[in-house]
Amino acid sequence: MEFHYYNERYKNLIEQYTLSEEQLCFTATPKDCVELSKKDPERYSILAIEGEQLVTFFVLHKNEGVKSYSNNKHAILLRAFSTDFHHQGKGYAKQALMLLPKFVRSHFPEMNEIVLAVNLKNEVAQGLYKKCGFVDEGVRMMGEKGELIMMSYHL
Repeated sequence: MEFHYYNERYKNLIEQYTLSEEQLCFTATPKDCVELSKKDPERYSILAIEGEQLVTFFVLHKNEGVKSYSNNKHAILLRAFSTDFHHQGKGYAKQALMLLPKFVRSHFPEMNEIVLAVNLKNEVAQGLYKKCGFVDEGVRMMGEKGELIMMSYHL
């Protein structure tokens, strides 16, 4: 698996990416995220590609984007993390999360923490994040789609 920053050559892969109705209850579509990233230089749309297939997608958001979630000026927000519906259950999400700290250290060396918000009702994702080293430090907040659990990975 390799991570790639989004650019137009990946447009077709983004358009083919499928999320289930259940997934859409908790996350944004990569297509919407890419559009937001084009307007915000502090948002980075990242594609996790296995072979020729886009299997997992996420956004890393610096500075203003992370302020609502952390007081740490050296934190980066992981948002809109998802796995294409056709590739779920194959270990790609776990693999991407395990590669993420090294990627952040390499591409964002000023960062010392990765933070994320996961919906309280999304127990599967909470378990996955915990398995991959994210810690629930007890912070809760309300989001557009319900109560959120803040989790951190200290680099």
